[in-house]
Amino acid sequence: MSSNFVSNALIVFSGLVLISLFRIVLRFINVRIALKQVLGPRPSSLLWGEEWVLYHSPPGSAYLEWHKEFGKVVKFSGAFGVSILPLPKDFGLIDLLLQHQVLSITDPRAISFIIGEGIYAFPKPNGVRAWFRATLGEGILWVEGWEELLPYAQVADELPAGKVAHEKQRRTLAPALSQQSVRNLTYIFYETSSKLASQWAALFDGTHAEVIEIELTNWAGRFALDTVGRAAFSYDFDCLSGGRHTLAEALDGLTNSEHNVSSFYIRALFWIFPSILNIGKKGEMIRRTKQELGDIASRMWRDAKTTGDEQGKTLMALMLKADKAVGICMDEEEIVSQMRTTISAGYETVSAVIAWVLYELAINQELQSDLREELHNATDASFDELNSKYPLLDAVVKETLRLHAPILENHHEAGETIIVPLSEPLPGTAEMHLVVPKGTLIAIPLNVIQTDPAVWGPDAEDFRPQRWIERKSAGVRDGRELLAFSEG
Repeated sequence: MSSNFVSNALIVFSGLVLISLFRIVLRFINVRIALKQVLGPRPSSLLWGEEWVLYHSPPGSAYLEWHKEFGKVVKFSGAFGVSILPLPKDFGLIDLLLQHQVLSITDPRAISFIIGEGIYAFPKPNGVRAWFRATLGEGILWVEGWEELLPYAQVADELPAGKVAHEKQRRTLAPALSQQSVRNLTYIFYETSSKLASQWAALFDGTHAEVIEIELTNWAGRFALDTVGRAAFSYDFDCLSGGRHTLAEALDGLTNSEHNVSSFYIRALFWIFPSILNIGKKGEMIRRTKQELGDIASRMWRDAKTTGDEQGKTLMALMLKADKAVGICMDEEEIVSQMRTTISAGYETVSAVIAWVLYELAINQELQSDLREELHNATDASFDELNSKYPLLDAVVKETLRLHAPILENHHEAGETIIVPLSEPLPGTAEMHLVVPKGTLIAIPLNVIQTDPAVWGPDAEDFRPQRWIERKSAGVRDGRELLAFSEG
């Protein structure tokens, strides 16, 4: 009796394994056929694909080389991306079959489709979402897709199903991120900027030296935290006081890219094994940072509920309104996740842009003098005046975002097999579209797009803010050439 049971169980198990293997092999063959016209580098490693090259090359340099050689759509493999399997004669007796398949795309029509009309068919990859969930919680950067729909069934009739959860959170947050809201908060940017300048002046006065060395990235991060805290939550983190600050240190440790073997393993494997984010020293750091952010966010939320200021346009005021609105049902963990997301996103982007602006000005004395002359008689200009009266300042910021985008790559994953339109056919074909199989990872390398000589001219790799003034004088309207914040 027991031997028959074991025998039957083994047969059933073996059958399930064979079916699974058959489905996997069939999918791999379908992927190979669908993408056979897409060119790309030969895998540099059978185990790691191109992950080793990407990790050890200067940021973005591999994408530049690949797209120069292979065109606007490039195919490469990630970790565990290559296996040797016998395929039909048409493919050769032995061929390389890409499993962890990645497409790098710079074609403007394809990008417009992926981040525009087809955005809900191209969600974030599981690894990216796992990173956001581990570090920030289930906020707007994490939520999307089908599995989050059930808690929000009451609004499902209003929107296509795949958009419900993301749209619910977006509706809550969008007013705080509108141009009008930013316009009303301009004075905060002046105040935190003045505080930063005062701290640097104090460093000069304290040393009595003509030249001192300032750790710019540290101060840029502190400036970002104080600005975001006040603008979004009417809360002063007081990072610019100059003393140690646990939140600044935690975020700095999380975003600091350590160049060691364990960091490489995490970078290479989290796409396919997201649970790797939970182990080792990096996992401890992630949990510690999330806890630190969560503790501060919870304290701010409790304080805000006590004071009850719902009349402003800050993110905190809008969340207070949403907390009391019928049908919104935002629990505290969801609110804390949104606050973590806002703090972290503001910290990374603002600090990076500030640091790069000051770096470019420091190495270009002529540009620095021209900008100083433009701003010499400037007072505390309004938001609209900043956008209209100081063209060189505006150009410097845009050129910084073009050459030093805070995020170098925009990643997506095909949620279904889908046809993506192209602005020009793939090399050797006449087809103006590309069939992207379900599960294919998409990388949009901003440094390639934003240094394209066809758009920016032969000096595309040079930091030259005047190009923005020239483009405006020539009547060139800025479209999606600048993707530093995707569609944001």
